[in-house]
Amino acid sequence: MSQINELLEYSMKSGASDLHLSVGSIPMVRIHGVMNKLQLPKIDIEAMESIKKDILDSNQQKAFEDRLEIDLSYSLKDLGRFRVNFFKQINGLSAVFRTIPSSIKSSEELGIAPIVNQLALKEKGLVLLTGPTGSGKSTTLAAMIDHINENKACHIITIEDPVEYFHYSKTSMINQRELGQSTHSFANALKSALREDPDVILVGEMRDIETIQLALTAAETGHLVLSTLHTSSAVKTIDRIIDVFPSGKKAHIRSMLSESLLAVIAQKLLQTRNKDARVPACEIMVANSAIRNLIREDKIYQIPTIIQAGAQEGMHTLDQDLQRLIQKGSIDKDSAIKIADNPEIFEKGIF
Repeated sequence: MSQINELLEYSMKSGASDLHLSVGSIPMVRIHGVMNKLQLPKIDIEAMESIKKDILDSNQQKAFEDRLEIDLSYSLKDLGRFRVNFFKQINGLSAVFRTIPSSIKSSEELGIAPIVNQLALKEKGLVLLTGPTGSGKSTTLAAMIDHINENKACHIITIEDPVEYFHYSKTSMINQRELGQSTHSFANALKSALREDPDVILVGEMRDIETIQLALTAAETGHLVLSTLHTSSAVKTIDRIIDVFPSGKKAHIRSMLSESLLAVIAQKLLQTRNKDARVPACEIMVANSAIRNLIREDKIYQIPTIIQAGAQEGMHTLDQDLQRLIQKGSIDKDSAIKIADNPEIFEKGIF
């Protein structure tokens, strides 16, 4: 077995979410959100080059040399799959291997609110999963796609970079496309998808203005569109989408977004009280008539007030969800303070 396969096998057996390799550094794994050094020597240039050659095919090698970074998926027979990123840094080469679970967990198993399954079965509109890297966005999206696949006869197209979770057609038909392998860009794949009779389109990430515009158009014209952004709240998500457009188009985009947006789920992961797992904490905004009016009228700053009072519609703020997790005994107060929007309410116990 090659060195990288041995490292990946150890990483999986230890329950790590990520394996970090970098020239000049000791290999590290992230377990339940905490980075841990392995009892191994520092990795040298020759070892990292050997690992790169084991993982990348000739086309990927060329793409890496051109771009100095590359995303891909890697499978280890009888063990599992990984999302891989190679990149250059000042000391040489680095790589991060993220473990992709072999099975797709339901929203109930993940601890996600029931409203997520209800949103997954909507006929049309835009649902956005947001949060930092490693916050479980892809896992939640996989649960949503699997829920649709189990419960609805429709055509699902996913556009991913790379494909993480494999889905197999159940009640639905699923076609999964991967950047660099089956399409050249999110925008190209989205344009094509609109001619492929989809009911549901998953866009791995809304990275650029063209992809955002196409996603809004798809949601507006009768498709359910699921996607992600690296934003930390509903307000910042809406601001980000509008801000990428020139000033002359902002009013039109606000109008499109007010009509097509279904929900924003801003997700973070934090350690459980006994430090043996991580649980999601979310802000959930469901676009009701009040929120649609605020988007249209450019009064987005008022949205948190609507979220806070929107429990009957499945909404809650991040702090409200943190309070629920504390009361349930899932997390401790110190963990909540670290990520809360208003840490003082946890410091003073005002809930």
